[in-house]
Amino acid sequence: MVWIPGGEFIMGANGETKQKNELPVHAVAVNGFFMDETEVSNTQFQKFVDETGYITTAEKPVDWEELKQQLPAGTQKPSDDRLVPASLVFVVPKEEVTSNDMTKWWVWTPGANWRHPEGPGSDLVGREDHPVVHVSWDDAMAYAKWAGKRLPTEAEWEFAARGGLQQKRFPWGDEPPHDESDFKANIWQGRFPNTNTKADGWERTAPVKSFPANGFGLYNMGGNVWEWCSDFYRADAYVNRRGVTINPKGPDTFWDPNEPLVPKRVSRGGSFLCHVSYCESYRPAARRGTGADTGMSHIGFRCVTDK
Repeated sequence: MVWIPGGEFIMGANGETKQKNELPVHAVAVNGFFMDETEVSNTQFQKFVDETGYITTAEKPVDWEELKQQLPAGTQKPSDDRLVPASLVFVVPKEEVTSNDMTKWWVWTPGANWRHPEGPGSDLVGREDHPVVHVSWDDAMAYAKWAGKRLPTEAEWEFAARGGLQQKRFPWGDEPPHDESDFKANIWQGRFPNTNTKADGWERTAPVKSFPANGFGLYNMGGNVWEWCSDFYRADAYVNRRGVTINPKGPDTFWDPNEPLVPKRVSRGGSFLCHVSYCESYRPAARRGTGADTGMSHIGFRCVTDK
């Protein structure tokens, strides 16, 4: 872990690609804390599972009684063969598609989990030092408790991602994330979602110490995998903040107008699937809500501790 000195910063978006849920910009102060210098790796998560026998959300059958609470009233129960252990896997569409329909590249895949990132037949050989993925918010919380740590608040995460830079577009400054010889993050190159040139060397996740660290010595604070934070997600979380907000813990409830029934937590940092034409979420200000029980090919986490 590395020490992140406390301080005050301007939280929220700037630049042409800012999103409504990143506004308004506002002043926030956080106390100092320690943060994992990398995302939690497969090797680290394996140790946790070996010592505790923990079973992740994606390895358990779906509880229909719990799931239907997140769906519109009257939704019919899926067949039992759909309520099996599974997770969402990114699959390159076989035909050209537009980037406004996620169902074209996310596939509910039985047998996909942290041990088998692309489903049955895939494994972690050669990916021991890559970030663990297909972990839900509950899984991340369980690991953090075992490790004697916790998940960062959304404010702590953004402060850390900025690396001491004020109101810059990216964790490294304002310049674009890559050129032909200087890649700064693991993101999508090419035309999303059909063509990934892999110019940065990686088709999916990259090792947790890939690419230059930011000003605080943290790796992959932009791209690679989204990272869970402790906060509930509300699209309007910043609206009522006035003056300098001290150590905000986030809202007391969740709210996403697109999925109002789904309990969501904040995820930050973007992933290997981000591209400026679709999702420039490798910006420190970028935020989104993800179902707390959701595992995907591009969601991981890192932990923090207080002094």
